[in-house]
Amino acid sequence: MKLFSAPPPAKLTAPASATAKPRATNAAKDTPSVVRILQVARLAQGGKWRVEAMRALSEPCLYWFTRGQGRITVGGITRGYGPHNAVFVPAGMMHAMELGPQTQGTAIFLGRNTDLTLPHTAQHLRIRDAAPQSEFSNILESVQREMDSTAPGADRAARHHLGLLGVWLERQIAQAPADSVKPSAARRLVGRYSALLERDFKSGNSISDYAQHLGVTPTHLTRACKSACGRSALDLLQDRRLYEARRLLSDSTLSVKDISLQLGFKTPSYFTRAFHARTGATPSGFRRKA
Repeated sequence: MKLFSAPPPAKLTAPASATAKPRATNAAKDTPSVVRILQVARLAQGGKWRVEAMRALSEPCLYWFTRGQGRITVGGITRGYGPHNAVFVPAGMMHAMELGPQTQGTAIFLGRNTDLTLPHTAQHLRIRDAAPQSEFSNILESVQREMDSTAPGADRAARHHLGLLGVWLERQIAQAPADSVKPSAARRLVGRYSALLERDFKSGNSISDYAQHLGVTPTHLTRACKSACGRSALDLLQDRRLYEARRLLSDSTLSVKDISLQLGFKTPSYFTRAFHARTGATPSGFRRKA
């Protein structure tokens, strides 16, 4: 199986008009097309919902955890993470994570239309040896140093170091235990559901509609979701829709009515009830506090 692919070359800072990768059409349109390196704890600024609710980005990202533990759900599959875990998430793939008070680490957002050679599937790597742990840290420090530099060729140097990060990923995947490769039938089904949900979550489709498209019963789909991530199929759908609702309420001036229609709710009142049930606030009340 081919795990890596390299899209056509692009600059480290891609044009704002660049087209997102396939299946990233429902991801946030305003995501910058530049490489960013942030502390994991900063991702929850503005509310833990920004990391704990299901969302997708229009760019690939890599999470490197150095302290603490929790759970992370990628493509409908939930796994525990701990120190020296690397989690790669392709563009357009739904994911969410728990961030405990002790969690520390780094998030690397690789920009839309990156020319890096990266995996085209999600990866969760548990790096137990000190040598690759140190190698990752050194590469990351080099990238950050060049990104902060005003020296000639700093942009080009940062890209070369990021290329080494892609090589590091490739080598660690090659050395990953074989038992982490084959997913069960339930996990494969949930992966397909997750991708379909990300594509169509604004459509207003019901769980029955998704199950029919996948060729299973709603009961079977829900059973598979609970097995793979401990949540029902409906919970995943509502979580994704209401993450987008909170994002739009926080980051746009769209009216509550327009947001409800955009997200496929039958009426604004139904949207308000669903939003309140999930967040404990009305859409208008959430916006005032955002």
